[in-house]
Amino acid sequence: MSRPKLFLASASPRRHELLKQIGIEHQVLQVPPAPGEDEPRHCGETPLEYVQRTAQEKSDRARQYLVEQPNAAILTADTTVALGDLVLGKPSDEVDAFNLLKILSNQTHTVYTALVLTWKDSQWKALSTSRVTFADLSFQDIDTYIKTGEPFGKAGAYGIQGY
Repeated sequence: MSRPKLFLASASPRRHELLKQIGIEHQVLQVPPAPGEDEPRHCGETPLEYVQRTAQEKSDRARQYLVEQPNAAILTADTTVALGDLVLGKPSDEVDAFNLLKILSNQTHTVYTALVLTWKDSQWKALSTSRVTFADLSFQDIDTYIKTGEPFGKAGAYGIQGY
C-alpha cells in the first residue's frame, strides 16, 4: 500500500520548514479562512481549550476543502501564547508588537501548540506545552527586534527560532 499524500494545511512558513528539515514530503495547502473574525476566542474558553479547538477547526475546514481527495492525510496546527488566561495573538502593527513584547518582558508564559493529523476516518491529536521566560526587555531591545520584522505573523510577536 502506498503512503497517503500529506497536506500541511497551514500558512506558517515555519511549519513547512520544520517538515522539510525532518524529511517529511508534503504539499502546503492554502485553505480559505472561515468567514468573520480570524480565530475568535469563545467566552469562558481557556487558552488550552482555545488552541485545541482552533487546530480542530482548521482540520475540519481542510477536510471539507479536500473532499474530492478522501485518501489525503492532512496536518493542521495552531500555536497560542498565553500569559495566565490572557491569549497574546499576532500583532497587527509595530505598536501592537511593542505592547505584546512589553507584556512578556520579565515574565514566564506558556506556549501551546495543538496538532491534528487526519487520514480517512481517523484523527490523531497532540499537544505541546512549553514554559518560556523572557529577560527584562528594554524599550531599545524591543524596538531593535521589531525592526527585524520578526514579530509579524507570530503569536505573542516572537518566534523562538528567530532573532
